[in-house]
Order: sequence, then structure tokens, then C-alpha cells
Amino acid sequence: MTLTPSHIIEYLFCPRYTYFEYVLCIPQYEEKNYKVMRGRNLHDERLERNKDYLRKRLGRPGAPVTGKFLDQYLTNELVRGVVDEVLEFGDGLMAPLDYKFAEYKDKVYDTYKTQLYCYAWLIEENFGRTVDRGFLVYTRSNNQVVEVPITSDDKEAVKKAAAAIFSIIDRNFFPKATKAKARCVTCTYRNVCIK
Repeated sequence: MTLTPSHIIEYLFCPRYTYFEYVLCIPQYEEKNYKVMRGRNLHDERLERNKDYLRKRLGRPGAPVTGKFLDQYLTNELVRGVVDEVLEFGDGLMAPLDYKFAEYKDKVYDTYKTQLYCYAWLIEENFGRTVDRGFLVYTRSNNQVVEVPITSDDKEAVKKAAAAIFSIIDRNFFPKATKAKARCVTCTYRNVCIK
């Protein structure tokens, strides 16, 4: 079994997500969520339309975008994911680019950052190249592109989260809930969770 970035995002939201979903096997039913489904369909549309498009403006001086890999399924021993685009730069670095069916409102949500950190980890392990940034394309803001810095600490944090998730599953461990109790209001497991 391997995890997806969504599993790590859910764990970081509240560790009990992992327990309810993987130890007790209670499904979330996220397929009913319009934005989730629209986002999945949008990825397919964007990938089809952008096959010949190279984002040269995302490069740095002396390190332009020299190539891209579309719709990349990447995996390692702990996580897996499909990266919309893996960009290759002239300086040997690489970066994930992910389309979001969302408006940009002067803030990059932690969930989006975590997804990029997971992709960075996967790119480094699969391509053997360093990743120090990622890009988000906000399709509901006229395809605005936002650059997100990615540090070694960011990649290490998602690796630790993945290890913690497997620890919960392997030990059938019921973890403490999130300290941010406001999150409980929108949680899909709020009706079965012990407060």
C-alpha cells in the first residue's frame, strides 16, 4: 500500500482521518463533492489542451524551461501521485506544476503546498533531480501562475507525516485529534469521532 498526497493532507488536518479511513475502513464519500469532481475533470481537459505548450516564462535567468513531462504517475515506497506537469530547467532543477480549479485570493493554502511538497519528494526520487519550487495554476483566475518555494524541511515534513500514517495503520493506533477544534465542524467523520 502507498499513500497519496490527499492522505497526507488529511493526516495533517487531523490524524484521526487516517484511523477512521484505514483502520476502521469508513469511507469519506468525497466523490459527491462538486469541486472535487470538477477538479478531476479539469485536469483531463487541461492536460489535453496543453500538450504542446512549454512554460518558458517560468524559468530563471540562465535556466529556462527546457522540457516538461505531462500527467506523470510517480511512486516510491511510501507515496504515489499523478503530477500534472513536471518541468525541467536548464540548470538541472525540476519542478511540479499543478492545475487548481480555484480562484487565487492572495493566499496559497497549506493543502496546495503539501501536495507540491509530496510531488517534489516524488520527482527527486524518480528523476534524481533537485526540486526547490513548484507552481500552481489557478484556472478560475484566468490561469494565474503562482510560484511556491519548496525547502528540504518541507519535503522532510511530508516524509515524517507518511511514516506517522503507516505507524497508525500498522499499530491500529487511535491518535489524538487535531488541536484546531474549528476543523471538526467540516470534518466528514465528525459524527463518529470521540470529541
